[in-house]
Parts: sequence; structure tokens; C-alpha cells
Amino acid sequence: MASGSSDPEQFTLSSLGKVGRSSGEIDGAQELLIHGDRLFEKYSLLSAILPFLFPALGGLLYGYDIGSTSCATISIESATLSGITWYDLSSVDIGLITSGSLYGALIGSVLAFNVADFIGRRRELIVAAFLYFVGALVTALAPYFVVMVIGRFVYGIGIGLAMHAAPMYIAETAPTQIRGQLISLKEFFIVLGMVVGYAGGSLLVDTVSGWRYMYGVSTPLAVIMGIGIWWLPESPRWLLLCAIQGKGNIQDLKESAICCLCRLRGEAIGDSAPEQVDEILDELSYIGDDKEVRIAEMFQGKCLKALTIGTGLVLFQQITGQPSVLYYAASILQSAGFSAASDATRVSILLGLLKLIMTGVAVTVVDRVGRRPLLLGGVSVMAISLFLLGSYYTFLDNAPVMAVVALLLYVGCYQMSFGPIGWLMISEIFPLRLRGRGLGIAVLVNFGANALVTFAFSPLKALLGAGILFFIFGGIAILSLVFIYFIVPETKGLSLEEIEAKLL
Repeated sequence: MASGSSDPEQFTLSSLGKVGRSSGEIDGAQELLIHGDRLFEKYSLLSAILPFLFPALGGLLYGYDIGSTSCATISIESATLSGITWYDLSSVDIGLITSGSLYGALIGSVLAFNVADFIGRRRELIVAAFLYFVGALVTALAPYFVVMVIGRFVYGIGIGLAMHAAPMYIAETAPTQIRGQLISLKEFFIVLGMVVGYAGGSLLVDTVSGWRYMYGVSTPLAVIMGIGIWWLPESPRWLLLCAIQGKGNIQDLKESAICCLCRLRGEAIGDSAPEQVDEILDELSYIGDDKEVRIAEMFQGKCLKALTIGTGLVLFQQITGQPSVLYYAASILQSAGFSAASDATRVSILLGLLKLIMTGVAVTVVDRVGRRPLLLGGVSVMAISLFLLGSYYTFLDNAPVMAVVALLLYVGCYQMSFGPIGWLMISEIFPLRLRGRGLGIAVLVNFGANALVTFAFSPLKALLGAGILFFIFGGIAILSLVFIYFIVPETKGLSLEEIEAKLL
């Protein structure tokens, strides 16, 4: 097989720091056109989509749980429709049902930190699908309250593992030129799951034992996810990481990586897979991924820089008020005269559809516009919206239309910036040998901050008032803009190896 830059059918990673531009589709395959001695990465569209689709079902099941639970708690408290004798639940009990999956996700994130690099991305997703199935089944069939909470907790562990492994697997298997679109599309699946959960829950909320059906719907989806991921190949980059770290026979692992890469790219890759694998191995050795990361090393050098970028983004994603703003959606719309706002479920569906549309916009432009412009533009509008909402609740209570516009701008711009780009960046920014543990920390920070903001919102609202609280969120949004401008790099068009070598 010919090597070097004389063969235009081959893709090289050796020229670090050169950014590619996307070309058109040629004979059913896409190519990454690189000027200079960087050449082409070919893939068939079908082969690239399937490795995204089944891991993304983990996001769909996460979003569905959020949407369906809001309706399930209404169903389970009904004396006539719950179908159980223990329907008279306290606010603490309802809180356990609502947040049980969130606390399970925190445990899942801790588990992922310890086992991700050992079992690999694919097997972690299979375990997540299994936990989704068991958790949904136990919750749907629960004869007692305690059993239901256990089911919610098990389902949540599946969420933690899926939200950790899915972006990693997609990032490591996707072609460079559409990596941003595919990882952002996972956020689209989360929002789609929320909309389906809200819609399905509103249809079943008046059915006897409707909450059982709401949770039971997740079981066939979990089976499809598990079977699909079982069929998918392992991440070639994870196999090569194992190879250079001496965790198996290097020749066998190289051959497995070549086979996996051929399956991921389809026939379009031709006979260039062995050379691509050799080049990735060379890059991993060159940038030092042949050494297994130590805990202390995670807080030094480029590992610390990646950790700062990743955890900073997911922290600001939560503490700029996303869970709290949605809490006020129904009352804001009601004050503006929207009669449908009297039904919280309808408001959730409408806002869910807006989130879905705006996430779709982000997906279509992220690999053309870049990550930083979407973050800077979207978060800027979020900050303005938060100050407008603070003004409405403080001294402009006679301007409900302004509040509605601010609410819609906030929700829409979050879904064009922090929503998809946060998950995208944490899947790209960590070096390969740190990616499992680094993403574990980032996901733990994400769910931990979510739980903290959700828990602290009511007491802070009672202490400070809604207006002051929104002003605080607006100030935090400005701080996040400073963080993005000075700390967060642009990763558009770079391979994962180039990101590590050039930006960290």
C-alpha cells in the first residue's frame, strides 16, 4: 500500500494544526478537503449515522424520563386514577420520585469515572441500556413506594452511564467534518425525548394506572438501544489506547481497530484503514497517550486545562438558571393572556417544541459556524433575557409581553449554545487517555450542579425574590461569557488528536 501524500485517497493526521473544509458528497461518500499535505477522510453516510443513532437513544430515554415524570407524579397522586392504595404521598415522597433518577445519575457518573477506560465505551453503553430496562420495568411494576424509588434510582444510574459514554463513543467514531453535528444531535434527541414524554404523559394522565404505562414505554426502547449497541463495533481509538498502553496484544488490537474503522466508515474508506490506524497510533504516541493517566496528573498541565474547559462549561450550563427559568414559564405566559398556559403540560410541550427547533438550528450550523460563535452569541442573548426577566419581576410587572419575549429568547438561545455545545465540547476537549475519567468528572459536575440549582431555587426565591434571583443568574451569564471568550477554544474542523496537540 502506498504511503505519504502522493495518494489522494488516504487520510493523514500527521500535519497538526491545519484545519479542514468540508467538500461536497462524491459517489455516496463525504470527503474532508484539506489544503497542503493533509488529505481526505472518506465515509459512507449510512455507516456514519448508525453508530450515532443507538447511543443517542440513551439521550432520548433520558429526555423521556424528564418529560414523563412531570405527568406521572400527577397520575400517581390521584385517588381514582393511580390504581394503588399508597397514592397519598408526602412532598418528600414526590421529591424522591422526581429526583430519584437524578441522584442515580450522580452515582452512575462516579461509577463511570472508575470503570469507563477499563470496560470501553461500547460495553458501558450496553450496561446503561440494561439498567434503563431494569429501572423502567421495576418502576412500572412497583407494588410499593420503596420499590418504585429503587427503580427510579436504577434508571438514573443508567442515565449517568449513558450520558457519559454516548458523547465519548460518538466523538471517537464520527468523521471529523460532521462530529459536531452528530454530538449536537444527541442533545436534539434529549429534547425530543422530553417532548415525547410530555405529550405521551398528557395522553395517559387520565388513564387508570397511567403512570405505569408512562414508565413502561421506556423498556422496549432500552431493548432496541441494547441490541443496536451490541451490533456496533468498539471505538477504534479506545482499542488503540489499550494497544499503546500495553493492555493486550498490540497486533491483535490494531487488527480489531482496522476492522472497526472499516465498519464505521463503510466501503467509502477503501483500503486506507490500516494506514489511518497507524497514523492515529503514531499521533497517540507522539502526544504522550501511551502512558496511563494518574489521578494527580489530571490536575496538571494539559489535563488540567481540558478539565477547566469541560467542567467550566457544564457548570455554567446549569448555574445560569436553566431549570429555574422554566419553572416560571406557565405564570409568565398566563400573565400575558395565553389561556393554554393554565395547563402546565401544554406549556411544557410548547416550550419543548421551541427547544427542539432551536437545537435543530444549532445542529445544522455548528460545523460551519463553529462552537465559539454559537456559545458567545447564544449566552449573550441569555444574559440580556435574564436581566429583562429580573426587571419584569422587580419594577416592570405591567409589561408581560416583554417577559414572554425574554422567556422565549432565553430558552431558544440556550438550545443554540449551552444545551448542545456544552455536551459537544466535553466530548472533544479531553485527551484520549483522560477522556473516560475527564468526562466522568464533567458529567458528575453537570448532574451535581443541576441538583444543587433545583434544590436551592425555592429557598433562594423565598429569601431574595424572583427579580433579584434572575439578576443574579444574569450576572453569572456575564461571567460565563468572560470564561468562554478567554478560556474556551474553537475545535471546529480539527481531529481529536489535533485538538489535543494544538489546543491543550
